[in-house]
Amino acid sequence: MTQIRSLLIGTALTAFAATAAVAQTAQPAAGIGGQAQIQTQSAAGVAPPAAGAQGMQMPPSAQGMQQVPGAPAAQGVEAPPPARLTASGSTDPLVQKRDADAKANAEYRAAKKSSKAELKAQQKAAKDQYTEQVRGAKLNQKADKQSANNEMKMNMEGQTAAQADGVDVKH
Repeated sequence: MTQIRSLLIGTALTAFAATAAVAQTAQPAAGIGGQAQIQTQSAAGVAPPAAGAQGMQMPPSAQGMQQVPGAPAAQGVEAPPPARLTASGSTDPLVQKRDADAKANAEYRAAKKSSKAELKAQQKAAKDQYTEQVRGAKLNQKADKQSANNEMKMNMEGQTAAQADGVDVKH
């Protein structure tokens, strides 16, 4: 919920910044005949000359400033350099929902994958432990059989030795 809220706030702030930037860079300037002209900065950062100043060159100190009557740049205040604005996301709620869903699905898949790997590791450890217990039980069973066989052989040898001596053995 907080992710969606911060995404919406970020989108709103981006939209406000974009409209403010558009309003600052596209101001009408009075040209010849009282018609409004829109000044835009070229790639070099130099404002195009007004219609009446076609043959004049701008001094280097005036480069990068917009010469719009009534604007702060006309009073000697330099305009801030143009900034590249990039939108952090679309303002369309369906696109935002799609992006949020895609992000949630990616997080879910990552969590599921790590959980599955953890489960496999636990199952492998349990299987190894079980195998070790079975191996130990088999060894114990084999040792018990061997000791029982040895004890039986000892008893049988004792009985045959006693019979050979002529001692009566009762069963």
